[in-house]
Amino acid sequence: MTGIVSIKNLSKKFGNFTALYNIDLDVAEGEVVCIIGPSGSGKSTLIRCINLLESFASPGQVIVDGIAVKRGKELATVRAEVGMVFQSFNLFPHMTIRQNIKLAPMRVRKSSDEAANEKADQLMQQVGIEAQADKYPDQLSGGQQQRVAIARALAMEPKILLFDEPTSSLDPEMVGEVLDVMQRLAHSGVTMLVVTHEMGFARQVADRVVFMDEGKIIETGKPDAIFDAPKEERTQNFLQAILAH
Repeated sequence: MTGIVSIKNLSKKFGNFTALYNIDLDVAEGEVVCIIGPSGSGKSTLIRCINLLESFASPGQVIVDGIAVKRGKELATVRAEVGMVFQSFNLFPHMTIRQNIKLAPMRVRKSSDEAANEKADQLMQQVGIEAQADKYPDQLSGGQQQRVAIARALAMEPKILLFDEPTSSLDPEMVGEVLDVMQRLAHSGVTMLVVTHEMGFARQVADRVVFMDEGKIIETGKPDAIFDAPKEERTQNFLQAILAH
């Protein structure tokens, strides 16, 4: 059975460096998958291939909700279904928080101003930033900006949300507020792929954990299986090093 995201034989090179080796991964609709592993293991490259922020060579294939991901007119359809939240917030600094959230629905979905405002209000409340609606990004804390970025991704009503280490550039005290929003989302039925160093979050929220190293999927399984009884020595060594801190 193929999932809402189906990745087959996916490889990616940057010059002579192979970032991904023959990755196969299916993600079911509504599933929350956390991708863990050391820096440079290919985690971010993998999720960036899903909406073609990184190109990949054939015979690799990514299928999102039945549509093959490739250059062409259907790429816009895929990107409208896939929301992405980055390490850096990527907000438009000259727009208010409300304007940042409204922009894509009005431009891409052709929402009316009234409908986009209503949706923005609902999303700002959902992520706890309703009081910041008329401020600009540089007036907000990092945690608040990342919550705006999540609201902006949700404004397109995506079927799939990709998170690329969304807490890694935040001060430690702001990590919790972003993870709280993500945890609520994880229970909402949206499909989520989350690249994260937050092992507690992965253990608590994921339906499945994928461990990557050196561009390969080394091990995948339920959180308890991965964290309590990893089968592969590389997984064991990584978790021992991470959890010892």
